[in-house]
Amino acid sequence: MRISLMPHKFNACRRHKFDKKRYRVMNWAEYNESLRQRGDLTVWLDTDALRHWTAPRQKSGGGQLRYSDIAITICLTLGLVYKQPLRQTQGLMRGIVRLIGLDIPVPNFSTLSRRGRGLNLPVKSRTRRSEPVHLVVDSTGLKIFGEGEWLREKHKTKARCKSWRKLHLGLDLLTGEIVCADLTLDDVRDPTALPGLLDQVDAPVSRFPADGAYDGAPITGLLNARFGNAVEVIIPPPKNAIPSPQSVHDPSLRDHHIAAIQAHGRIAWQSSSGYNQRSRGETHPLMHAAHALPSNERDDGRVSLGQN
Repeated sequence: MRISLMPHKFNACRRHKFDKKRYRVMNWAEYNESLRQRGDLTVWLDTDALRHWTAPRQKSGGGQLRYSDIAITICLTLGLVYKQPLRQTQGLMRGIVRLIGLDIPVPNFSTLSRRGRGLNLPVKSRTRRSEPVHLVVDSTGLKIFGEGEWLREKHKTKARCKSWRKLHLGLDLLTGEIVCADLTLDDVRDPTALPGLLDQVDAPVSRFPADGAYDGAPITGLLNARFGNAVEVIIPPPKNAIPSPQSVHDPSLRDHHIAAIQAHGRIAWQSSSGYNQRSRGETHPLMHAAHALPSNERDDGRVSLGQN
């Protein structure tokens, strides 16, 4: 049985064409210096970190910790930034300590592995904001890696069904801060996860740019009920969208979007309405870093992200 696939150029006439941008270097001295700075390694340790490098003596029984949590955190952070395993991370820290000229011990790779599992990182307290938030919401898929991957590569066992989770993030476009996050099963749609994300936002929202998956009266009504009618909902309507019956006398914001697209085109509407700023949520570093995070699956179907 042969299945004919749809050719890529079948809908080419209806796609929006973007001219390829060309960049020309005008200041070669600045360009060369920027490339040299990419390889610059500048590392310093704060005096508070050095003062608390060793762990305080415990009054309870048992073995005493030699290194504090902040020392383990610094070593593991440098290893994660430079993508080094634990042994190489130990060597990296020894080289940095030697270059700086410090007289402090460096944790062994086995110590980093043992302490890293139960490490409690300090959580930065969030201050309640009064300024309005420009909220953009997006999601990405996460594949769960466990012992099944290792067994398949080592013993050539039969691969099990792939397990995925969905990470939903809410970003404030003004500050670049992640204001809400949720981890759900892969079958939870973006509009379904939106009420749980809005419960985490403790500030007024003035703009909400989102993709076409959020288009519809339920999402608009939810945003108006949470943040009032002053919130500007910027969601692109579908190509076959028609104005509402009240568009002549009392047009809604969606009716204005439809009229602007029909008059000036979708590309011009994206630029004038500020919808293009939504791409900052897709390119946020956490979206890309989340794919590299290992995960541990619990019995209740949730996933806890952390180090394995």
